[in-house]
Amino acid sequence: MRRRPTRVPSLLTALAVVGALTAAAVPGSGPDADPAAAARGSGPPPKSPVAVGSGGAVASVDPDASAAGIEVLRRGGNAVDAAVATAAALGVTEPYSAGVGGGGYFVHYDARTGRVHTLDGRERAPLTADADLFLEDGEPIPFEDAVTSGLSVGTPGTPATWEEALDRWGTTSLRTALRPAERLARDGFTVDGTFRQQTADNEDRFRDFPASAELFLPGGKLPKVGATFRNPDLARTYQRLARDGADALYEGELGRDVVRTVRKPPVAPGADREVRPGDLRRADLRDYRVRDQKPTRIDYRGLDVYGMAPSSSGGTTVGEALNILERYEPRAGTRRTDTRSRDALHRYLEASRIAFADRGRWVGDPEHEDVPTRGLLSQRFADARGCLIQDDKALTSPLAPGDPRHPERCGTYGKAAPLTYEGESTTHLTTADRWGNVVSYTLTIEQTGGSGITVPDRGFLLNNELTDFSFAPADPDVPDPNLPGPGKRPRSSMSPTIVLKDGEPAFALGSPGGSTIITTVLQTLLHHVDGGLPLHEAIAAPRASQRNAAETELEPGLWGSPVRAELEALGHRFKANPEIGAATGVQRLSDGRWLAAAEKDRRGGGSARVVHPRH
Repeated sequence: MRRRPTRVPSLLTALAVVGALTAAAVPGSGPDADPAAAARGSGPPPKSPVAVGSGGAVASVDPDASAAGIEVLRRGGNAVDAAVATAAALGVTEPYSAGVGGGGYFVHYDARTGRVHTLDGRERAPLTADADLFLEDGEPIPFEDAVTSGLSVGTPGTPATWEEALDRWGTTSLRTALRPAERLARDGFTVDGTFRQQTADNEDRFRDFPASAELFLPGGKLPKVGATFRNPDLARTYQRLARDGADALYEGELGRDVVRTVRKPPVAPGADREVRPGDLRRADLRDYRVRDQKPTRIDYRGLDVYGMAPSSSGGTTVGEALNILERYEPRAGTRRTDTRSRDALHRYLEASRIAFADRGRWVGDPEHEDVPTRGLLSQRFADARGCLIQDDKALTSPLAPGDPRHPERCGTYGKAAPLTYEGESTTHLTTADRWGNVVSYTLTIEQTGGSGITVPDRGFLLNNELTDFSFAPADPDVPDPNLPGPGKRPRSSMSPTIVLKDGEPAFALGSPGGSTIITTVLQTLLHHVDGGLPLHEAIAAPRASQRNAAETELEPGLWGSPVRAELEALGHRFKANPEIGAATGVQRLSDGRWLAAAEKDRRGGGSARVVHPRH
């Protein structure tokens, strides 16, 4: 339900976004650097992948965004206030991954009640959509044509999520929570190598849309590393949301402009690109509601693991894989497992392969599909599927699914279908406060740059989230719960996760990365719980991703390892992937301090911060 938050006195002053420029965070020299910026010596706050201390914690991919969340905590806000402030700042500094034009999933641990709550702020298809949304003459349209189009744009859920979260659990108003991001958009942030590269990757698309070119290619050129990037249109958009609440989008002028842009994408004169219009209407915006739903929950080695239920497949798929792995005890004589050994990696890959097979067959939007969530998460079903794993031989993909309605059957059910495509650009943040509240929040506009279409004069990109639907069944003989439908949410892999021990928060984590989100969260959790690695080391460890595909993706740290040959001897096949996911997390230490953790290298490294550093 969408509600206007109660207005309370401000807890923030405007956030200053200047700090020491460090060479590790933002390069300041080279052919793409801005000499004027280097001379000014200004830049984002220092970036670190780990921080330990008290008073609360924030971890995100970006130092300005993490600084916004920390400022909220320092001024008395809670983890929910900090999460919204951080997310809004990411809409400025990570506009190709998230923002007002997208959606996401919000998981919250309430220290007062000891309960975990979730909000489904996923984008929705127009109410006029049907299963043929991406078909022409009975055939799927080319994927690249769908991505850059109004046809791919779903009804945004992010502003409604921010307002709903603050209304239910926050201590401040949307107006106050948006102030740091508003100032950041107006005064600017320092361009780093990742932002420049992502702009370059989208340059051809952006040039075809005047509003995108004007914003992201200032003066017709790529932004220089070290330059200050400003977005005054987005600052004004945040001002409008601060004044009118989320209704500015769902009932007001922002929504009018979004609908106009989707229905008639403004293409540059002379552009060769054919841009299909969408059918988003004002009624779709007025009808949008954030879904308040129960989290998924499973027990793993005495820990309560909470995640997102469908429309996300994150909670069910991570949960099923953990249930399968529960049967394997730590190595004899120790409480820990070497999670990078041949046996541990083999079992992790097989559990992931099996869980993805079941995800593809059974998970979709539960308001439109009969999703057997309880069955997918039952230990009986996991045991019936885990019996497929052999310690001396790898399974082959695509593997057929099981039937959670009949968990007594060992093996598969029906016919296998291959994995469908899912975009990989998203962002994730985690926050915690001095009272013990925790938020794990993943938000997105789908692929890097979303649809490529900026709403004129509003400063944000529109999502291309509807391409997460299956355009057509991967196999006509296998039912597909992820086909488009009126008002339907496309299946997601976003996996914001909170883990409790004895009813108290132990740690929380999440990641971007499309369908690799699930394997990133799963493997990081295994490194931390079974392998005993501190959370920041578990995040930094090299990754492998098996998603019911013929080949498992390996990062360089495993590609060059002897364990690869050992796994190949079991029948595993691999392909290289330079980077899988970009996780962040928070961990509650035994003495009550918080550890904030982010990536050391992936996506240029993340930003972990605490209110009061104390080692």
